[in-house]
Amino acid sequence: MKRRDFLRTGLVLGTGAATSTLAFGKGLAAASAAEATAASSARPRIKPVHYSFPKDFRWGCATAAYQIEGAVDEDGRGKTNWDIFSHTPGKVANNDNGDVACDSYHRYPEDIALLKNLGVRSYRLSIAWSRIFPDGRGKPNQKGVDHYNKVIDALLAAGIEPHVTMFHWDLPAALPGGWQNRDTAYALADYSGFVASQLSDRVHHFMTVNELRCFTDQGYGSGIKAPGLKLPPAQVNQVRHHGILGHGLAVQAIRAHSKPGTQVGLADNTVFFLPAFDTPEHVAAAKKATRENNAMFMTAIMEGRYIDEYLKQEGDAAPKVEPGDMAIISSPLDFVGLNIYAPEWVRADDGPTGYKYIPHLPSSPRMASPWLVVGPEVAYWGVRLTSELWNPKAIYITENGASADDPVTDGHIDDADRIMYLRNYVGQFQHAVAEGYPLKGYFLWSLLDNFEWADGYGKRFGLHYVDFATQKRTPKLSAAWYKEVIRQNRVV
Repeated sequence: MKRRDFLRTGLVLGTGAATSTLAFGKGLAAASAAEATAASSARPRIKPVHYSFPKDFRWGCATAAYQIEGAVDEDGRGKTNWDIFSHTPGKVANNDNGDVACDSYHRYPEDIALLKNLGVRSYRLSIAWSRIFPDGRGKPNQKGVDHYNKVIDALLAAGIEPHVTMFHWDLPAALPGGWQNRDTAYALADYSGFVASQLSDRVHHFMTVNELRCFTDQGYGSGIKAPGLKLPPAQVNQVRHHGILGHGLAVQAIRAHSKPGTQVGLADNTVFFLPAFDTPEHVAAAKKATRENNAMFMTAIMEGRYIDEYLKQEGDAAPKVEPGDMAIISSPLDFVGLNIYAPEWVRADDGPTGYKYIPHLPSSPRMASPWLVVGPEVAYWGVRLTSELWNPKAIYITENGASADDPVTDGHIDDADRIMYLRNYVGQFQHAVAEGYPLKGYFLWSLLDNFEWADGYGKRFGLHYVDFATQKRTPKLSAAWYKEVIRQNRVV
């Protein structure tokens, strides 16, 4: 009797087949084992398929000046909003500050050696605005210019292409009113144009600003980042407007003062709303939610207007726009940089918006940072939604990474949880590349454990563990993993 016939008989006979089952049990087991062995030996071995990234895909790491440099009082650097904020008791965890950080201002050759050992081809860094213009504008500080010339030259000597961010939140404190003042947007343009004039003979990719939502909403709305203000909605909207205006003016200034062939973009933490599942109605809901919830940032930049839904929602609190502003804001970009970490979810709904938010639950998986909900699909959908909504020429992942607890055991940091996170996210980026979306490179956050803003030094994102007492750098297991990813140009 064949196995399937016996099982069918057992079902038909019900409890009456119990005795027969016991009687034939031993014989069935032997027969099943023999059948399995025969099938296994006859089955051809399937060669695993490894999906590589394109040969010209750029693998890199990312850092930011205030988070790693330290040396806040050296070589003419001016004070920034973050110097003031971090020295205000209670604003930063453990009252940490960036005075020393990773001491990369002095240790940059050591850090470049770490990059070279990883095998990265590109490095995203930011310029400290107050090292170039201590008061935000005026006469440039040559010592600051000299420092970044040395860093850029050292990177190129190591075979690493620099990708430079002009503004990564460290605003010169001397600029009156900060981002509440429209003139700050013009100061950013002047500074960006000058830096481009000094570096574009060697730097071919510039980003204007990093994460508009963070330095505007969190700096002037919730107050959890510098300058720590809690303004009413109308003033927050005006700060947002000044931020994207500064971006647009900086794009124009960089182009006006750069060598031919220089590429200009931005690095934005666009909030991506993923479909509950991949069917047309849920995908349409995700697109609509993403476009509307980024109306004051990426949507305005890419579409050159504030969409009706945003203006209606804000009413009298909507930003005041001067003639010509939106044309400046929508200055054409060579690429869009996306900082992708946590997802948001929506489903299709019959209500007026067409979508319904799906909230994160206490059981939602997270990394060490409570905000860092794990959802690898956001990597694929972030690239796809950006492409389908706004059709950029090119996309770079300008940040992606994970915080972890990173205990040191016998001198080793076996951060398998970070590897798990990265493997799944990078795999989803590969999915986007395989479907033909214009993803050109990936910058892992971060090369080093560093000053993580309001979290101070309590949250570690680095591939290299930093002992902040001694400044010793120790590669984590994730550094070895990333090195192998780069070597093989695929997820491993």
